[in-house]
Amino acid sequence: MNSLVKKILPEAQVDRLRDARLFFRESGAGRLASSAQTAGFKFASQVKPLASAYYSLLSAKFQREERAVLLGMAKYHQELQEDDANIFLMRRNVHRLEKGLLMRPRRPVFAKDYILETVNVYRKIVAEPVRSAESSLDSLRWGYDVLSEYFKAAAADPVVDHARAVFEQCPAPDGNCVQAAKRIPYQRNLDDHPVSYEQLEQLAIKRRSVRWFEEKPVPRELLDKAFTLAGLSPSACNRQPYRFLVYDDPETIDKVASLPGGTIGFKHNIPVIVVILGTWDAFYSEKDRHVPYIDGSLAAMSFSYALETLGLGACIFNWPDIEAHERKAEKVLGLNGYERPVFFMGVGYPEPDAMVAYSQKRPLDVMREYNPPINPL
Repeated sequence: MNSLVKKILPEAQVDRLRDARLFFRESGAGRLASSAQTAGFKFASQVKPLASAYYSLLSAKFQREERAVLLGMAKYHQELQEDDANIFLMRRNVHRLEKGLLMRPRRPVFAKDYILETVNVYRKIVAEPVRSAESSLDSLRWGYDVLSEYFKAAAADPVVDHARAVFEQCPAPDGNCVQAAKRIPYQRNLDDHPVSYEQLEQLAIKRRSVRWFEEKPVPRELLDKAFTLAGLSPSACNRQPYRFLVYDDPETIDKVASLPGGTIGFKHNIPVIVVILGTWDAFYSEKDRHVPYIDGSLAAMSFSYALETLGLGACIFNWPDIEAHERKAEKVLGLNGYERPVFFMGVGYPEPDAMVAYSQKRPLDVMREYNPPINPL
């Protein structure tokens, strides 16, 4: 509606309407309307059917996310039905095997419910790596090493023995199972501290949202270094359900940087725009529908810190769930229905004379609470 009004009315009239709306909010009638709306929200939230009815009949805010979740699950299960070659299933299950291997005490037999499934998906993917979108052998070597270690550790069992027989017919990803270092659970060196707390604190203090950049290109080698570090971030079951879409062509940057509202006034100054893209085809169930947002955000934070160490800066642009903006992003970026932007980031060399916001953070005592009271189950 706002965009339609802006197209029809002159700018001066649009400004007067905006002012009138602001004055109405502060009036008695405005406060009364706000109170009525709050009461309606509270009433609808008290009973689950009423909440569902509200979002089915009166608001369509969650429909795009619902569609993305359903399309993602459909793709996930379709791949399993067609050829079992689902890379996200392999990544999840291999990581589950790792957790079983490092468990203390380790059970003599574990993973019976999914070991045959894991071997089958590995067998299909290693036969044709190109189908799994795994362009390198690293993930397949990881799968091979962990499965090999699992079958060494697992005791005799009919299900495990059958899976072992299937796995023994699978070739190593590179045709050579002899490697210098195996990609299996290991003991960390707890005496090795490459970065002190004080150094990390200084990095966190230095990192601020940069909105003014120097007019010079950003080498892709530096970006790839930062993305490599971002890929080391924690991820639920190691699925990493996100991608980074990177735009460094000036004409393309202008179109992509126009998508998030937070770039107004300085989008022309952004040398690189990055889209953190969540993908819902990594999941078989609705229960994981929030994981792309969480994992994508964790990776983006690591990416931000890495940029600082390379002399670069970044600004994360909020991406509120607005249907018109989502539709435009889907069209401009050519997204599948099961993909959604988590948020956008501007990247570049910080302009030396430009200012950044102080951004006072919330007090520690407000953010942190030790042993708050809990209720019995």
